[in-house]
Amino acid sequence: MTEFSILCELAKTRMQMQGTGEKSASRKMYRNSLDCLIRIHRKEGVRGINRGMVTTVIRETPGFGIYFLAYDTLTRALGCDADADYIIPKLLLAGGMSGMASWISTYPVDVIKSRLQADGVGGANRYDGIVDCVRQSWRVCRGINRGMVTTVIRETPGFGIYFLAYDTLTRALGCDADADYIIPKLLLAGGMSGMASWISTYPVDVIKSRLQADGVGGANRYDGIVDCVRQSWRREGWRTFTRGLTSTLLRAFPVNATTFATVTLFLINGG
Repeated sequence: MTEFSILCELAKTRMQMQGTGEKSASRKMYRNSLDCLIRIHRKEGVRGINRGMVTTVIRETPGFGIYFLAYDTLTRALGCDADADYIIPKLLLAGGMSGMASWISTYPVDVIKSRLQADGVGGANRYDGIVDCVRQSWRVCRGINRGMVTTVIRETPGFGIYFLAYDTLTRALGCDADADYIIPKLLLAGGMSGMASWISTYPVDVIKSRLQADGVGGANRYDGIVDCVRQSWRREGWRTFTRGLTSTLLRAFPVNATTFATVTLFLINGG
């Protein structure tokens, strides 16, 4: 599951970065996510396929822990019981704030992940590894901070929808502790929640990735969020904001299904 998740994440980032390289050929380098991975393997070998692998694991391992810890703490503090007043706004707030909590702790790693995975798009590779990427990005301090605002815009509503969708679906499916078929129900609710979260915020994620990786292949192309949106729309049209969505959803369902089911069953069994 980990390797599959990493491959989907790599394909997503590379698809999002099409059209940003110095060479015009980078605009339509990949036909789809599978073609993207095949071409990366042919051109860059195993090292290319594994770009960003370590940073992805470093980001996601504590990230999910922080999400759920913050969410549990906030739902208790806000009184998010089934019969509570204003339950939907409370769940959205708890989910959004938990996303913010995780973002604060993992954002620098996310930037390095994006820059490593985008390295080589439309040109030669620039980084020798994680340490070299950190060093070069830190030298231009703005490189670490690029995409910060778009990440906040994505994480806050994205995780609000993420947890609200899961809560709504588990109630609708009847995922009580003694319910029949509890595991399939939890897997379905978790997978659908992950997909709903990504679909609702995916265009913002494209802009986030482009800003975070801006300058990897040479000089910076974008002056900020608005300029990135404008240039992306003008050069490539609306399809720009859906590139990589297929691999993202293929990854989102199994990853979030297993994550939510594992956490929920752990809590049900008195963990």
